[in-house]
Amino acid sequence: MAQIHRRTCHICEANCGVLVETEGRTVLSIKGDPENPLSRGHICPKATALQDLQDDPDRLRKPQKRVGDTWHEISWDQAFQEIGTRTRAILARDPAGTATYIGNPNAHSYGNALNAHHLTKALGTKNQYSASTVDQMPHQVANLLLFGHASMFPIPDIDRTQTLIIIGGNPMASNGSVWTVPDFRARVRELKARGGQLVVIDPRRTETAKIADRHLFIQPTSDAFFLIALLKAVLALRPLHPLADYITGLDEVAAMLSRFDDAACSAATSVSPSDVAWLADRLTSGPAALYGRLGIATQRHGTLNAWLIALINIAAGQLDREGGTVFPIPALDTLAMLPPGSLGKHTSRVSGHKSVLGEFPAAALAEEIETEGRGQIKALFVVAGNPVLSTPNGTRLDKALESLELMVSVDMYRNATSRRAHYILPPTGPLERDHYGLFLLPMAVRNVAVYSPPTFSRENPESLHDWEILRGLAQAISGKPVQEPTPREALDGMLRSGPYKISLAEVEAAPSGLDFGAPMPGVLPERLRSKDQTVACAVPSFMEVLAALHVPQVEPRDGKLTLIGRRHLRTNNSWLANSRRLTKGPNRCTLMIHPDDAGPLGIEHGAAATVRSSSGAVTLPAEVTEDMIPGTVSIPHGWGHDLPGMAMRVAKAHAGVSANALTESDAIDPLSGNAALSGVLVEVEPAAA
Repeated sequence: MAQIHRRTCHICEANCGVLVETEGRTVLSIKGDPENPLSRGHICPKATALQDLQDDPDRLRKPQKRVGDTWHEISWDQAFQEIGTRTRAILARDPAGTATYIGNPNAHSYGNALNAHHLTKALGTKNQYSASTVDQMPHQVANLLLFGHASMFPIPDIDRTQTLIIIGGNPMASNGSVWTVPDFRARVRELKARGGQLVVIDPRRTETAKIADRHLFIQPTSDAFFLIALLKAVLALRPLHPLADYITGLDEVAAMLSRFDDAACSAATSVSPSDVAWLADRLTSGPAALYGRLGIATQRHGTLNAWLIALINIAAGQLDREGGTVFPIPALDTLAMLPPGSLGKHTSRVSGHKSVLGEFPAAALAEEIETEGRGQIKALFVVAGNPVLSTPNGTRLDKALESLELMVSVDMYRNATSRRAHYILPPTGPLERDHYGLFLLPMAVRNVAVYSPPTFSRENPESLHDWEILRGLAQAISGKPVQEPTPREALDGMLRSGPYKISLAEVEAAPSGLDFGAPMPGVLPERLRSKDQTVACAVPSFMEVLAALHVPQVEPRDGKLTLIGRRHLRTNNSWLANSRRLTKGPNRCTLMIHPDDAGPLGIEHGAAATVRSSSGAVTLPAEVTEDMIPGTVSIPHGWGHDLPGMAMRVAKAHAGVSANALTESDAIDPLSGNAALSGVLVEVEPAAA
């Protein structure tokens, strides 16, 4: 008999409510839940991948051990015993010789989030890496130094604004990122219906730009100079908006900005002074919000960009304002649950990178494995991550991983990274786990609480959830059992102590979710976590970088083009590559190039082109399109599924190429350690016949 299960799609940040119709263990359909107060019935194609992942014959069901190039199924007891023994031997020789890498899917698993520290503690390692320094750390550093907590994200109040300005973001593909905003297209329609406008600033005419009222092309990685010009223009209009008394230091920033010439900024960015003035007028007239995401973060001045965006919203009077940028009050408050974050507590062994929020740059992982000496990484634990495809110069990292004495991957697949592991420990299927949006609901456009129980029982009674694997590893290494509440028990306690004092049972009794309303303005003073309860705009480290910044001269590039990335609605980094539904349709791993660049180079639409950088080369089909600004090319991230030893048949049939074969591992934002994936200079030519 068919049953309907209400749950949250946990594949991307949108956290859409879905109705999963099942008969026995067979999924009959997955549709949007119209009663979910956050997503309102909306889903994107990724939701159907829940079924693909659950039923995938390539998904691993039992622990795997590699001996040479051969893989063997082993028991959980054997896996934990052998991993524990081998890890302790490495720690005995060098206590600093281990590391962890935590991948993006961990943000979608509250069980992992509450248990990853057990593994780190058992290893006793400061060598911690994650996907955060691939795309989002600039936002968190700016949050920490402005508001006193890395998790204090101001989000655009899209449901009440009149002007939404997006720079380097593409919510039509992402449904928001560090901003949980499902049903984005409908929300934009509602914005326009009340007379508002959507403006997009991007080197590519993105899916979001195509539904915008205005799209302004900008030169890639010039965002800091555009934001400087925009902040200057907003500050010139500031008398319209007196600042709150807890805002300090903006005059000091304004004095520093006076050294930047508006005409030079315009030449460097390709955004005209008149467009900057128009944007400043929209922002100060309000209600309005400026939002920046991946494009502004994955460059050498990513943190400076995040800071400038915050200052523009502040100077325009749009911070903590209805229709501006607001601070949600989630049912499970991460500000109370997590420490604020620290900077510079440790220094990396090889290049001296300072730790940020307890981790080192993912771009520096390869050198820590390659470089001999005390503290050289000999054992690496990768939890739901694929850094060979997602971090800079993946070819170099792939070679480094091959040299490890021990590598353990907690993963569903033998992918580009886990194929190098000695052990792969697969968790239960996605519909066999419960879900709560621990990190994502605190950034949602509505304050909601939604809990999803498992849709199915465990396919195999011996299977382990991801958090159980983490606890098992910690015990195997330390010899001490983890004696803590289960994630579900911990979740209940955190909800009871949260702002709304609700129990998990109350949340579970409303399977489509409890709605506590839209984020309200005026909450910032009580939520500030800075020591003096102010927003001190003139952050010393940011001011130092700003003082040393010079507007670049526009010069010929000697035939080189600038590389940027992109994402698509039917992908999510590298980890949906084996979904037969999402890989249908035209090839999405193409080189986007403007006709003005393609013509002189002899690049024809649909023909193969070779792209070279100082790191490597890839060959892929060209997509000649006026959606790109001239001088810039784009390759999507998360592809390259053709490496030997992978066991993902659908992914191999749609392999594409890895853009991170071209990016540079020494290109890092110095303020946050984030990878500078954008702005790589490349040469393009027709592929050899």
